[in-house]
Amino acid sequence: MFTLGVMVMLALVEIRGSDGHISGADISFPPAKPGLDNLHAICTQGSGRPRYPSSVFGMSGTGRQRRQRSAVNRVEAWYSSCCAPGRAQEQALCCVKQAWEYALNTFCSEEYGVKSLPHKCCEQWGESRLTCFQREAPNRAYLPTPGYTAPDIAVNLRFTWDPSTC
Repeated sequence: MFTLGVMVMLALVEIRGSDGHISGADISFPPAKPGLDNLHAICTQGSGRPRYPSSVFGMSGTGRQRRQRSAVNRVEAWYSSCCAPGRAQEQALCCVKQAWEYALNTFCSEEYGVKSLPHKCCEQWGESRLTCFQREAPNRAYLPTPGYTAPDIAVNLRFTWDPSTC
């Protein structure tokens, strides 16, 4: 017979994953729109925000959850390149905005590539789509998760910043 303490511990393993990583129940999706108000956190606290390695999740969760995890992993990896040391604040902001838009538009393309209903924000276009995602963002300040250190995650899609659009 389980005691309450053991059941709580099992629940934490389910939520945090067997090796302490954040699980599918805690997907921090969508990422918030970058701006001057959160740029510092984006660039300095990235290693404290969740990543979702496939080794932790395997094939668990729905297809949408896998696509959401991929979108977060991509945008966080791309943010790292945007926040390279020595890059001016205006350039970094332009780069992270482009990375954010590209990650969410890629997510929507993937949503339409499967036989299920797309995420409600994907049904909109242009700025309306991005505004919808911004409204749903759970971590607009890009705060780190206490006690968490993100693993390195390889992403399967390249991002190239275009400074001429800034």
